[in-house]
Amino acid sequence: MTMFLGTHASRVDAKGRISIPSPFRTVLREQARPGDALMIIRPSHLHDCLEGWSASAFFAFSSALDDYDPFSEDHDDLATSLYADAYPLDCDKEGRVNLPKNLKDHAKLEGDVTFMGLGRVFQIWNPTLAEGRREQARSRARDLGRHRRPTAQEASTS
Repeated sequence: MTMFLGTHASRVDAKGRISIPSPFRTVLREQARPGDALMIIRPSHLHDCLEGWSASAFFAFSSALDDYDPFSEDHDDLATSLYADAYPLDCDKEGRVNLPKNLKDHAKLEGDVTFMGLGRVFQIWNPTLAEGRREQARSRARDLGRHRRPTAQEASTS
């Protein structure tokens, strides 16, 4: 499986477009299905950034909504959160997309931007916020490593 990896710099150009990093475009093209948009971009529900998904990964992920009663408030809340601000986008021939203003506002994007690969998704950040998030994630990952329970194999060798 191809994944979104690495951290890449880009910019919002004078026309408000952002160039998707070439390695990310490669992943998106490899996962594209005929007739679907190249990607789905939506605001993160956890951070002041945007999430980018291949359309096929987004639709596979969103199929979890099928487990909810379609007339329930839970379904309505989750569907609204997932779909209302999600935008299917295609790149122009230079690999740029024009993000809707509400998405740029959510992530505080203007000028420089940072793309971070997270495996099956990528995020688009304001560079200052991206660095803060990376530091937070590293710190929390170190704490998780200190507090994790040893595997059965590790326990048997100690």
